Amino acid sequence: MFLRDVLRSFMMRTETETPRSVHCFALKCGLLQDLATSSKLLTFYGRTGELVSSSCLFDELKEKDVIVWNSMITALNQNGRYIAAVGLFIEMIHKGNEFDSTTLLLAASALSSLHLSRKCSMLHCLAIETGLVGDSSLCNALMNLYAKGENLSSAECVFTHMEHRDIVSWNTIMTKCLANGHPRKSLQYFKSMTGSGQEADTVTFSCVISACSSIEELTLGESLHGLVIKSGYSPEAHVSVGNSIISMYSKCGDTEAAETVFEELVCRDVISSNAILNGFAANGMFEEAFGILNQMQSVDKIQPDIATVVSITSICGDLSFSREGRAVHGYTVRMEMQSRALEVINSVIDMYGKCGLTTQAELLFKTTTHRDLVSWNSMISAFSQNGFTHKAKNLFKEVVSEYSCSKFSLSTVLAILTSCDSSDSLIFGKSVHCWLQKLGFGDNMLSANSVINMYIGCRDLTSAFLRLETMSETRDLTSWNSVISGCASSGHHLESLRAFQAMSREGKIRHDLITLLGTISASGNLGLVLQGRCFHGLAIKSLRELDTQLQNTLITMYGRCKDIESAVKVFGLISDPNLCSWNCVISALSQNKAGREVFQLFRNLKLEPNEITFVGLLSASTQLGSTSYGMQAHCHLIRRGFQANPFVSAALVDMYSSCGMLETGMKVFRNSGVNSISAWNSVISAHGFHGMGEKAMELFKELSSNSEMEPNKSSFISLLSACSHSGFIDEGLSYYKQMEEKFGVKPVTEHRVWIVDMLGRAGKLREAYEFITGIGEPQKAGVWGALLSACNYHGDTKLGKEVAEVLFEMEPDNASYYISLANTYVGLGGWEEAVRLRKMVEDNALKKLPGYSVIDVRCLDTVS
Repeated sequence: MFLRDVLRSFMMRTETETPRSVHCFALKCGLLQDLATSSKLLTFYGRTGELVSSSCLFDELKEKDVIVWNSMITALNQNGRYIAAVGLFIEMIHKGNEFDSTTLLLAASALSSLHLSRKCSMLHCLAIETGLVGDSSLCNALMNLYAKGENLSSAECVFTHMEHRDIVSWNTIMTKCLANGHPRKSLQYFKSMTGSGQEADTVTFSCVISACSSIEELTLGESLHGLVIKSGYSPEAHVSVGNSIISMYSKCGDTEAAETVFEELVCRDVISSNAILNGFAANGMFEEAFGILNQMQSVDKIQPDIATVVSITSICGDLSFSREGRAVHGYTVRMEMQSRALEVINSVIDMYGKCGLTTQAELLFKTTTHRDLVSWNSMISAFSQNGFTHKAKNLFKEVVSEYSCSKFSLSTVLAILTSCDSSDSLIFGKSVHCWLQKLGFGDNMLSANSVINMYIGCRDLTSAFLRLETMSETRDLTSWNSVISGCASSGHHLESLRAFQAMSREGKIRHDLITLLGTISASGNLGLVLQGRCFHGLAIKSLRELDTQLQNTLITMYGRCKDIESAVKVFGLISDPNLCSWNCVISALSQNKAGREVFQLFRNLKLEPNEITFVGLLSASTQLGSTSYGMQAHCHLIRRGFQANPFVSAALVDMYSSCGMLETGMKVFRNSGVNSISAWNSVISAHGFHGMGEKAMELFKELSSNSEMEPNKSSFISLLSACSHSGFIDEGLSYYKQMEEKFGVKPVTEHRVWIVDMLGRAGKLREAYEFITGIGEPQKAGVWGALLSACNYHGDTKLGKEVAEVLFEMEPDNASYYISLANTYVGLGGWEEAVRLRKMVEDNALKKLPGYSVIDVRCLDTVS
């Protein structure tokens, strides 16, 4: 007995005695076959990590009781050898050795670490068979293992049949209900627990307050906050409870209460700071979130952890704060976080992608040795968001070959779907749609809505509407908004309005702000002012207050419908107009030839103007033919450093060339350092407008030899216009043929208008007519209108009458066609026909927009 006590004292002095020395002492004293001593020695070996010696000792023992077996399994668990622990447990069962509740508890722990929750039922059966289910600790472990495998019903079954429940039992079932997405069940168990007389502890309160946070039950959360204080677990002293309360108030939108609890915490930890930081960020209080980050380091002396970094990089990405994002990235490198946590790398890649820094994101992605699926998803998304669709698709093909189908997540496919945004991507988009179906995500609402957006972006409206139709029982407001907003943003405005009508007729779903933004935008682009006013009224009727974004959309809509009075009225109703509001009303006035009103409005601007503001001002100057206003605007934008913006540069070229200062416009183009397609198109158009066709063609040749860009649709419109004004017919026809063959630009109505105008100016009316009829598809009124003008100029009444009949059928309310044909008859002395046509205009109350001229005599006003 004395020797055993000495041996026990040796084992207690782990700082001075090693397992081997204790082993030797036991061997000398003949105590090695004493099972109690052997089990303690096995445990000693396990604690110090000497598993080889532990296994040898275990194998040498001739007789082993349940305590010895448990000690060996414990040693394996302590050292992360979970597979070996499970194997030893199975060996124990096969050999018929007796086991107890501790054995099953150890086996459950090993299975949990191996994520083999599906094997829990085997342990449960053994516990029932041997009558061990009365052990509360074992039942708690079984509940934990069942719930970890998302088998909550079995966990609840274990809990229901427990004879004796302790606080750990209640906490286990509540936390597992919450973890499996059933916060209301968690609250129901809490109610049952309080009814049974069991007192809550900090774990209980943290769980139920988190449940309130999940369902955003602020009133119940406030009640629980009171109960916490009443029970003596004040948030100020119990930091875990305080952190849960901060998160609850933040999630429910009461940031003031969250901040109060945070400030009152006696001992804040990094979790406290993360909770309030995330709360501020979720409620749009980004400045306050950065303030917390600063306070963590400078005041509380708390080192930001991985969760802090992930949160702050997410904020930087959402706000496009590239400078702050780079600083956070630098911090992660200094603290060696990237080598320890892959989620840090993934969050930084995502941040760079959202900030438009695709090169930096790609460099980080390529230099990362260990990637997971999230890394690939983040990089694909970064490419897709920034227009590198080809790279996004190639990376998706790589990830398909890297991972098996079973490992794919929905995020992978959703990331690549956004890169399918043109008709050229339709085949690829369809293949991704097939992948969605194959992976079992076809019925997921998020994926279904994303597929609709993809088909709309690829101009396949038939497939988009077919997908919407197949979701007749499950489609939600987001599904309809995907179609309505997607069609509106892709130029399919009529289809957008038809989708809204279909949704309204169905009557199941009520519209929201997103719906109205799409329909109002579509109405504006179609020039349907009456329809736009109806949606305006619907917005006033159905929304609590008009959002500034909606009011800006209304201004734009009224501007496009030429109702500048209503546009200005909506602008006047905005209590605190942002810069976008000012830009919208300036653009609306500028588009409707209200140039002077633009500058009067600009003088009242209290905000700092941006590039879009100056594009509107330059457009107004162009309409007024006023270099005085335009040059003042030019000076302002130079002081602000906007001259390098491609759209500003193009607007300056347009303004100077329209005001007769082509040479100045060319100096602006050459000196701005801008190498954008819009600026090139402007200078080509400017030379054509001034009859300098040869120079326009030289510029186009210079553009087409530029390796950094390719001519687009607008480039050829400007070029063909120049050829038409200068009479270069053969060259113009040659460029038209090269458009699609050499440059891949498909001809549109504007190109055909200039070809007809070019042939018409040269008197080749029959060739122009044959060109139109030879296209093989009906042409819009603009093409026929150009031919009618040419017939008028050359006095060809026969062809003119034939063309006019086509136009009268297409646009019977357009007075210009009647007057143009009447003028043709007048030129040839056909007064009777001319009078008849004029009378038709009067009888039908048709009006032709009057022309006007502007002379800039002197301008004493200043822009600001």
